[in-house]
Amino acid sequence: MNNKSQKLSVLEKIGYGLGDFAANLIFQTLLTFLAFFYTDVYKIPAGTASIIIFIGGFIGAFFNIIMGVIADRTQTKWGKFRPWILWTAFPFGIAAVLSFLTPDFELGGKITYTLLTYFFLVLIYSANNLPYAALSGVLTGDMKERNSLSSYRFVAVMVAQFIIQSLLLPLVLIFGDGDKAVGFKNTMMLFAVIGVICLLITFFTTRERIIPAQNQESSVKQDFTDLCKNGPWLVMLLVTILVFITLSLKGGMYVFYFKYYLDAAAQAAFLKDIGFTSFITQMNSILSSMGFVDFLWPQDAPTSAFSLFNAGGIIFMIIGILFSKPLADSFGKRNIYIIFIFLSAVSLLLFNFYSRTAIAMVFVTQLLHGLIYGVTIPLLWAMIADVADYSEWKNNRRATATVFSAMLFGLKIGISIGGALGAAFLSKYGYVAEEVNQVPAAVEGIKLSVSIYPGFIFIISAVLLCFYVIDKKMEFEIESDLQERRKN
Repeated sequence: MNNKSQKLSVLEKIGYGLGDFAANLIFQTLLTFLAFFYTDVYKIPAGTASIIIFIGGFIGAFFNIIMGVIADRTQTKWGKFRPWILWTAFPFGIAAVLSFLTPDFELGGKITYTLLTYFFLVLIYSANNLPYAALSGVLTGDMKERNSLSSYRFVAVMVAQFIIQSLLLPLVLIFGDGDKAVGFKNTMMLFAVIGVICLLITFFTTRERIIPAQNQESSVKQDFTDLCKNGPWLVMLLVTILVFITLSLKGGMYVFYFKYYLDAAAQAAFLKDIGFTSFITQMNSILSSMGFVDFLWPQDAPTSAFSLFNAGGIIFMIIGILFSKPLADSFGKRNIYIIFIFLSAVSLLLFNFYSRTAIAMVFVTQLLHGLIYGVTIPLLWAMIADVADYSEWKNNRRATATVFSAMLFGLKIGISIGGALGAAFLSKYGYVAEEVNQVPAAVEGIKLSVSIYPGFIFIISAVLLCFYVIDKKMEFEIESDLQERRKN
């Protein structure tokens, strides 16, 4: 193993983080708006949309495994993982735009088009994001530096999430002049250009430091045998699946929660009381005086409330991320993750008890949830990198991409199940797209999908983490032993 300096510059940390910023401009759009885009914009039945999301996610999940095998065996002058970021940057941007176009086909043609474009997107996403995630495991072997890298990375993620969850829907209405189909196309074209530039920056600013010894040999069968004997990996796989089921389910249902559950008049009154309405009126007036009459913020109260709700949550998540590293350094990643994922679950359960007019409490709870959940965000991927070290420590073989591919397999499975569940619940509870007065069962199903269902899944995740054996003491032992081996 190569043992060059394990310290990372601020430039390299920022450059690495921009890769996740690029990926999350697309990933967060899929997480938050794919079901809405398919059902309310492209007019595909909710049940059919559920099947498309589910199948597409599973295809992407299995392709992650293939990519892990390929990436671990890639040999270039740039390293194993960096070149994939370069090779997939432009195809990723193209796939993102194609997935949010709305060609005028009959229903059968629409289904075929969405299947093909979504499958193409998830395959390219896997080819890009698996090597990107594995790269974090070979930039440094210093676990404190790895915690720091994760914090930089997930601040970038939160910025992307802020843009998507707070501004995407208004941008869609602005760029499409009220036409959501045109708005999605124009917005995704803008995101694609930004994403490609950021991925190129990631490639040029990072360097792989942990390089497997040239005499290391292992078969694909041996790599996966090692994984199956790796207890911490099995725990993290299950936790990853459950976490992303939760994020996909609740993330995709919030737009329906604001549109159909919370009272529109109460939302408008809340926005007025906190001064948001007057702020938007002044902003629109300034834009109009400057000649930007086509770029006015929408007047629809649920759209504004939904955007502000997401913005507040993300800002507090970023604050939570800032506490993640010092807490993990002091008490260990595992212990902090268990405590804060459980508290996140409790905050989600609270949404079930609010009336349709309790807008202020909904917002306060979102801020609380954001602060608590933000602490866990960098820890998940830092723990997965630790699992790769654990595998090397136990087996004297390093298969970083294979470990990460299995975790991204779990991520894709979780997203596909969560997204499919959201669309399936809409269908099961009798949701009708664009119907102003939904049946009571549909409204109740939407509320359960952002509260009870995701809350209990988070609780199960906290219980599973009790079986994760890499505590703070073992982290230091693994790091020390591997450093000594790499020197030799």
